[in-house]
Amino acid sequence: MPEDQSGLYQAGETVLLVTVPEAEPLVGGWRQRFDSSAGARLPAHVTVLYPFLDHGRIDADVLGTLEWLFGSHCAFDVRFEDFGRFPDVLFLVPTPGGPLRALTQAVCERWPEVPPYGGRFAEVVPHLTVAHGQERRAFDEAEAALTGRLPVIAHVSAVRLFACDGESWHEQAAFPLRGRGESCR
Repeated sequence: MPEDQSGLYQAGETVLLVTVPEAEPLVGGWRQRFDSSAGARLPAHVTVLYPFLDHGRIDADVLGTLEWLFGSHCAFDVRFEDFGRFPDVLFLVPTPGGPLRALTQAVCERWPEVPPYGGRFAEVVPHLTVAHGQERRAFDEAEAALTGRLPVIAHVSAVRLFACDGESWHEQAAFPLRGRGESCR
C-alpha cells in the first residue's frame, strides 16, 4: 500500500495484493496500532499493484485478463525473516522477492497506465508493512518484540483484488496462481 496511508481512502480505488494470513498472528496487533490499512480492513499483505484501475473500469474482460495473467505464474513459498525500513515504514522483507516482482511487472506490462504507487518510486520493493508513519522508537519497539518470533513462512497461491468504498477495503476477486505441478519446478 502507499507510504502515505492517512486513513482517508478514495471510493473506487483498487489494489492487487498477495495476502499473508500466516503473518497475522505475529504482526496483526502491531498493524492495528501502527498501520491504517489494517483499520481499513486490509489483512497483512504484500502489494502487487497500487493503485490499480478504478473500480468502474473493472469489467469481465479485466477480470478474465487478470485470471489468465496470474494463472501463468507458479505458486511459491516465501519467508519473512528480516526487517527493512523506508523513512516512515517498518516492514518484513519477503524472500525470495523475485516472484513478487514478477507479478507486479506482469500487471504493469499489461496496464502501463497504472504504474506502481502512481510512479512515485523508481524501484518497487516488495514488503509487508508492520508500521508506518510512526516515530523511530515505535519501529524499534515493534522490531525488538518480533525479531525472536521470525521467520514467518507463507505459501503464495493467489493474488486478490480489493476495492475501497471510501472508508474500508473489500475483497472483490481472487486469482489463483498455477499449482505446484511439474510445469512449476
